[in-house]
Amino acid sequence: MTKRSADSLLSAVDAWEVEHVSAALVGPDGVVGVAGDPHHVYDLASVTKLITAYGCLIAVEEETLDLAEAVDPPGATVRHLLAHTAGFGFDDGVVQEPGRRRIYSNTGFEALGQHLTDRAHMPIGQYLTEAVLEPLGMDATEVVDRSPAHGARSSLADLARFARELLRPTLLSPTTLRDATTVQFAGLDGVLPGVGQQSPNDWGLGFELRGQKSPHWTGTTNSPETFGHFGGAGTFLWVDPAIDRALVVLTDREFGPWAMEVWPELADSVVAAT
Repeated sequence: MTKRSADSLLSAVDAWEVEHVSAALVGPDGVVGVAGDPHHVYDLASVTKLITAYGCLIAVEEETLDLAEAVDPPGATVRHLLAHTAGFGFDDGVVQEPGRRRIYSNTGFEALGQHLTDRAHMPIGQYLTEAVLEPLGMDATEVVDRSPAHGARSSLADLARFARELLRPTLLSPTTLRDATTVQFAGLDGVLPGVGQQSPNDWGLGFELRGQKSPHWTGTTNSPETFGHFGGAGTFLWVDPAIDRALVVLTDREFGPWAMEVWPELADSVVAAT
């Protein structure tokens, strides 16, 4: 796909009923196509979790964290926290024994951030800045003193750099990223917030996995190996290894039925054109 054709494909976002929207198609060598302002800064909402997870994986490789080390609640580990199986509720305390169900949890990622803060002896925001943002040149991204679950703000240009990293990791070993994008605690059911009950609700280490989920916010033609995350602020990033491409879209409209209509359509267009 040429840059001109990719730009034209992404221009479909101009018809979306949002005030601001920026989109980028990313390949292993960088941005393939773009629409909207690449420098406008958006709330990422839960796309923040991708940055937090990546920082935690770097910490594992540095031996600051261990996926098997115990955390609260009893019976849970760092791996449970990353995979949303530690037993925390969406925005509250423990509601289930660890490992029994996939419960998507902001609380769990807050606990993860605190655990990394304790182990690294520095605030989570500082660690993510030094380990992830600065090496990738993500200068417009703000994480300091914000929630590791949903508090980051960033631009399309920065998220495109991060997407390229997910296609060809430089801060992590490819083996670590493959593990992180492989199903953890397979077979667990759960609710994908804003989308519905999924059986199973597959997840990696901080990365949501496409699998065979239906309905889903990615395209119907995205491969089962697709991984990424969407945010309640109307943002998403997915990587599809089958086409060796990533798609980043940032908006300022709260996630809802509108997104479930237009996001998969755009994704299917990208897959068909790649």
